[in-house]
Amino acid sequence: MKLAASLLSADFAHLARDVARVEGAVHLLHLDVMDGHFVPNLTFGPPVANSLRPHTRLPFAIHLMIERPAQYAPRFAVGPEDSITFHVEAADPPEEALGAVRALGCRIGISARPGTPLERLLPYLDAVDLVLVMSVEPGFGGQAFLPEALERIRALRRAIGRRPVEIAVDGGIGPENVRAVVEAGADVIVAGSAIFGKPDPAAAARDLWARATKGS
Repeated sequence: MKLAASLLSADFAHLARDVARVEGAVHLLHLDVMDGHFVPNLTFGPPVANSLRPHTRLPFAIHLMIERPAQYAPRFAVGPEDSITFHVEAADPPEEALGAVRALGCRIGISARPGTPLERLLPYLDAVDLVLVMSVEPGFGGQAFLPEALERIRALRRAIGRRPVEIAVDGGIGPENVRAVVEAGADVIVAGSAIFGKPDPAAAARDLWARATKGS
């Protein structure tokens, strides 16, 4: 299992500093890229993400909440340990986005909004490395966890079966529910405000990890 710190909740004026604060406490950095069209918010794009490269050894989990993932994915500097996740509801056909990400040599992820039937993701399970379950409506950090996400995780775990596909879960995860998310079948926990919203982000991340792995 892995813990990813979501930079959506970090201080955008001091991203490198905040990344350094969690360097030894998490396994991944989760970067939410939003275009103001697919979701009603703007965050950052390739220039900001790529500028963080010299400041960390952590792999990047880039989450494209944008209309044209096939067009913009190649602009990110990624390696084999990084991942780029796109949405099945994006304007680009999933097959086109899959091809664009695969050509970069990184890991491939696919995601869907909470209200999108999981059946739309199932045809792509043999072509991806991870599925990102949204446990909030995508677009903004700090939202409350949607309880129905737990059943979506369980259903997805059954559908994946023996495939080497990870389940990542993003949105509203904190100390009070992280264990339930893990028990439902999550492999990667994405947390933003539960880490960067605390005075000591590293200590908060370690506490979250301890709760996630308790009894494992």
